[in-house]
Amino acid sequence: MEKPPLRTSFLPPVCNKLMFFYQLNIMYVGGPNVRKDYHIEEGEELFYQVRGDMVLKVVENGKHKDIHIREGEMFLLPARIPHSPQRYANTVGLVVERRRLRSETDGLRYFVDNSTDVLFERWFYCENLGTQLVPIIKEFMDSKQNKTGKPDPAEPIKPTPYSLNTMKVMAPFCFREWVEKQKPALASGQPVDMFGTQFETETFLFGSGTSETSRRKTDGWIWQLVTHSSILHPVTPFLSSVIFFYVPTVLYFYFSLILSFSYFLL
Repeated sequence: MEKPPLRTSFLPPVCNKLMFFYQLNIMYVGGPNVRKDYHIEEGEELFYQVRGDMVLKVVENGKHKDIHIREGEMFLLPARIPHSPQRYANTVGLVVERRRLRSETDGLRYFVDNSTDVLFERWFYCENLGTQLVPIIKEFMDSKQNKTGKPDPAEPIKPTPYSLNTMKVMAPFCFREWVEKQKPALASGQPVDMFGTQFETETFLFGSGTSETSRRKTDGWIWQLVTHSSILHPVTPFLSSVIFFYVPTVLYFYFSLILSFSYFLL
């Protein structure tokens, strides 16, 4: 029996389809979505627009800002920045984030129109974002705050469980153009670090040759850009995160997430 197209999984208000769910969460997100909420989490999010453009609304240092991510562009959102993805019809984006630590808390926040005053919010431990957001969004839609546009004095806003990030967000960039610029560096046989050490996300571009990935006990997502590769994954508990691969031609993309905790894969 023929499988239904992926777009049938893009149901509002969030319109996402989780493709892989373990230590890394890999999802495709379609549109149009119906969202005014801002999500806050203690991990980073990687965005890549596969088809069409999107707008990621953020609150950067107390001010609203629109990040336009166009088709073929990539963007890494720092942790602890309120953000609200706005997606349009017939668009598809890839989003990668990590599983939460047991000590971490996610927030869903609504603002009073044209301000950064909090109208409504909920804090929760996130196990499955795709299923947990919808009930909170529906709760807000039925709330007194949504009807009046004002905070409810009977439900005072509590202090944020952690400080929000004051880091200035990067500008989205064309991924393919960036890859082309790295060819001279890849010719030396060394992988290229995409985002640097200021982020917890470890993202490397590999060229032809034999390479060894990180030994951290995390998931690794491998994205083959050109031709093919061979992967050797040792069946050893203490080396479960090590992947050796040989790329006979040009480019290789490897994504993993750096965590200071390793118990997820024990």
